Amino acid sequence: MARSPLEIGGSTVKAGSRAHVEIPVSRLITGAEMSIPVVAVHGKTDGPSIWISAAIHGDEINGVEIVNQVLAQLDPKTMSGTVIAVPVVNLYGFITGDRYLPDRRDLNRSFPGSKKGSLAGRLAHLFMSEIVERCDFGMDLHTASDHRTNLPQIRSDLDAPRIRELAEVFGAPVMLHSKSKTTGTLRRAATRSGAGVLLYEAGEPWRFNGDAISMGVAGVRRVLDHLEIATYEGDPPGPVVECRSSTWIRAAKSGIAHLTVQAGDTVEAKQSLGTIDDAFGKRRSTIRASRNGIIIGQLLYPMVNQGDALVHIATPVGSETT
Repeated sequence: MARSPLEIGGSTVKAGSRAHVEIPVSRLITGAEMSIPVVAVHGKTDGPSIWISAAIHGDEINGVEIVNQVLAQLDPKTMSGTVIAVPVVNLYGFITGDRYLPDRRDLNRSFPGSKKGSLAGRLAHLFMSEIVERCDFGMDLHTASDHRTNLPQIRSDLDAPRIRELAEVFGAPVMLHSKSKTTGTLRRAATRSGAGVLLYEAGEPWRFNGDAISMGVAGVRRVLDHLEIATYEGDPPGPVVECRSSTWIRAAKSGIAHLTVQAGDTVEAKQSLGTIDDAFGKRRSTIRASRNGIIIGQLLYPMVNQGDALVHIATPVGSETT
């Protein structure tokens, strides 16, 4: 029996084919229509339906490249199930290089949204109804923000057996337990609607990071292979460090930060991570680790104010400070 076609965004996608779909959001002041670009790859045989999304924050572009590289390797004629790819969710911010929407709202604090709400709420509602509700599982791709960078990592509820299994299969260097209690996130809204989600964090905003992209492409392909959607013959995942908690080390003084560590380094409690000096080179403070762990994120911009987040340390299971 032939597989039923996929109906999405007013388009019909036959089994064993792909389609580029534009889902209208609204119009600009000039009258030009703004639409979410979607690529639906509808496999020839039955299987899970998943989505891959990127650029919920418009300045986070690594995920856009990951989505497009994954899509280039998918053949609907040999696939099972369905992949719905959304390389740019926040198209407004993507065009201007801005994290937020024109109404200054954070789209990832606006889910599940409302059909008659703010621009952010309407876009979130549209994404939930057109994408999430058609899928069993999703992968949401992010980078760090505000002149920071992140070590490639998966953030998900590792106490959920199926999610933990897929996080391990993805194979990022770190998987950080997080139940997404923050109101308005896509991950929380999708989980409440019954869809599992992996959130991939890697690299920095506004530019492509080669390692973050290659690890992301391989991780997504491994998950698709594990779900028996599309085969992947690349490398198996390397060692994955599980962490259950993390903390940011913040600037004790204002000044110029000179960090002597980088993402991926392991550190010990009280270890020096760098210094903060004034404009004349005089030492103002020493930056020290508050716990044992691995650096999963750090600030790249050296000028800091007191209280600014500098270094993000996650503690691997079994390495907690006593």
